[in-house]
Amino acid sequence: MDSSKRLEEYRYFLKDTVRQTIDFTETDQNLLKPAPPLQKPCREGAVLLELPPGYASLQKQCSMPLGEAIARRESVRSYSAESLSLEDLSALLWASQGIRFVPNDACALRTVPSAGARHSFETYIAAGNVDGLPPGLYRYLPLDHQLEQLFLDESITTKAAWASMAQQFVAGAAAVFFWTTIPARMEWRYGLAAHKVIALDAGHVCQNLYLACTAMGAGTCAIAAYDQDKCDRLLGVDGKEEFTIYIAPAGKIDGD
Repeated sequence: MDSSKRLEEYRYFLKDTVRQTIDFTETDQNLLKPAPPLQKPCREGAVLLELPPGYASLQKQCSMPLGEAIARRESVRSYSAESLSLEDLSALLWASQGIRFVPNDACALRTVPSAGARHSFETYIAAGNVDGLPPGLYRYLPLDHQLEQLFLDESITTKAAWASMAQQFVAGAAAVFFWTTIPARMEWRYGLAAHKVIALDAGHVCQNLYLACTAMGAGTCAIAAYDQDKCDRLLGVDGKEEFTIYIAPAGKIDGD
């Protein structure tokens, strides 16, 4: 297939014309099939770690006015050696994927918007310099505001950099956010129209991370150039039903 034809097909999925081709009576939701779980279950016997309350941490750690945070927001690729506190991490996780209200088993209202409140993402944290967390890989459990410890690894941020097309600044972050998507969560409601809104939703999540980082004197940088297979292997996901979609290292920055 020539490149112009491929561009035409990819652009098609960005248009709302996709919606006009879908018979929504045939989606899993309208066929009364159960919705995929709002949160991926933990492994049997997993180590679960409590986080400080999310909203309280956000209020405490992020005191900068919103207008100033918006004005100062920028991509940061150099981080100080200062660690993130567990309250810092709690604030960032809650700001980007925290739960505000769960009205039913098929819907969760979070701190970021999502098409149909479907929220297809899982958040993984490669924690290299977070007070109270041994270096390693963790998964955020938004329904419980906990971390599931996946494995410990002193070189986890170096491996995160390696999986991010060898972008070395990633290794200097205190923590690296990896977002995966479980497309079935969105496909249940939207069928083929799901994939456009998954991409839109990813932007909402990362922008909240940017603003929360800025407000606490930290920085982040969105990454969409990464080695898909290496990231998926690092996170232990299958690359089909769940796969990496966005990355953002985060860390404290030197004062002005």
